[in-house]
Amino acid sequence: MGITGLIFLSSGLFLGWSLGANDAANIFGTAVSTRMVRFKIAAIVCSIFITLGAVISGVGAAHTLGSLGTVSAIAGAFTTAFAAAFTVYSMIKCGLPVSVSQAVVGAIIGWNWFTDSVTDVNSVVKIASTWVACPLLSALFSAIIYLSLNKLLRSAKIHLLKRDYYTRIAMIVTGAFGAYSLGANNMANVVGVFVPVAPFFDLDINGIHISAVQQLFFIGSIATAVGVFTYSHKVMGTVGKGLMPLSPFAAWVVVVAQSFVLFIFASEGLEYFLASHDLPTIPLVPVSSTQAVVGAVIGVGLCKGAAKTIKWSVVGRIICGWVITPVIAAAICFFALFFMQNVFNQNVYTQKTYFLSTPVYNRIIDHQKNISPKQLGILKGNKYKSGTEFVNAIQSRVGKLSSSVQQDILNSAELINVLIDGNKFDLIDAQLFTDDQISQLKELMGRQFNYHWELQDALISINSEWNFKETSILNKQHNKNIMVLLTEIERVFTVRKK
Repeated sequence: MGITGLIFLSSGLFLGWSLGANDAANIFGTAVSTRMVRFKIAAIVCSIFITLGAVISGVGAAHTLGSLGTVSAIAGAFTTAFAAAFTVYSMIKCGLPVSVSQAVVGAIIGWNWFTDSVTDVNSVVKIASTWVACPLLSALFSAIIYLSLNKLLRSAKIHLLKRDYYTRIAMIVTGAFGAYSLGANNMANVVGVFVPVAPFFDLDINGIHISAVQQLFFIGSIATAVGVFTYSHKVMGTVGKGLMPLSPFAAWVVVVAQSFVLFIFASEGLEYFLASHDLPTIPLVPVSSTQAVVGAVIGVGLCKGAAKTIKWSVVGRIICGWVITPVIAAAICFFALFFMQNVFNQNVYTQKTYFLSTPVYNRIIDHQKNISPKQLGILKGNKYKSGTEFVNAIQSRVGKLSSSVQQDILNSAELINVLIDGNKFDLIDAQLFTDDQISQLKELMGRQFNYHWELQDALISINSEWNFKETSILNKQHNKNIMVLLTEIERVFTVRKK
């Protein structure tokens, strides 16, 4: 990676620093503020387990926010990450714990706005709904845990000194788990926008394969660790003491409840288990550890009958921060992209072209039964320079389309230039593919594809396993794996314009 790559990646490191400075408070803030754990020990444990979570389990969440928008140029990724990081930093300066996820979502929407890309409204609603559900669920969990364990401890009659010792150990262990979960679930928010344009190459060291994304996540986790050590103490005070006084036991309950909420919103294994037993599932979306811990503190306070001790003015300030964070991040991203493009002459996005050719027209008519061939036929043969322009042209003929229909039409008409070149097979991340899949791909050698679906249809004609299965939780992992493989194929074999 050259000096230019490092410069562009610096905003991701800034965002990683902001995550450490802000979200470490969610894990160890209550423990440090109650003086059950020293700040230095908390910072060391937090840093180590954030790094482990990011490298070991974080790669799977790299495309968490991909449905909102894919940043297609490294200068655009730099600007998007900077907008989110600057927003979080500004809130931290005010001593307010804010959501890094909210800042990243806002910045990506700002990028979509500037590039005239269509934002998937369904994804926005799905993510935003968890911003309400997360603190409420966390408050419920903390209340249940507090009542259950408090009753158990009273009946056990453990000596006060032993109880104090056990609480300290429990806080460190639970904090380590919380830090691991934070790295696994939130590192994608830190460097996820750089994944499509990661300035790294896969490495093999003594037989150990290290992907470009893993390298990216490791560097992001190091920046996060620096944030933990250098600036998290101030926000720890707000979470730990600013909302209400907490006993050591109550502080531990807060961390347990917060970690559990992060787990249920991020565990594919739990989702699969619930679905396989015909139980309701919880959507897997990025949630805010900040919102979870604030909800848990309030839940404990209400459970103890100490509502009057909760500083509701501080709660109000925090909620205001949550509301304005995505708005501020979107605005900053939009104007920063303008300056990067027009003042610094940087390419902040790769323009996408949408072509309503005859094959695309036939595909849309076949998939969307509510669209009249006559209404759409007049647009056949037209090219469009942005997703918004293309969708608006179709809606002017057929009426308002749902967000899911818009995304399907965009995916059908987006032009690509993929040539299966035999000289590029060594560039494929072989860890993702089976030997049979590589062999099937080689059968397409020399063929060129203009649309995403053309490539997939060609592979399906060789083996039906390349097809997406009927949408369901049980088929979700298969469909996700196929999408990862197709994305990797396009990454390697796309013919770039010189």
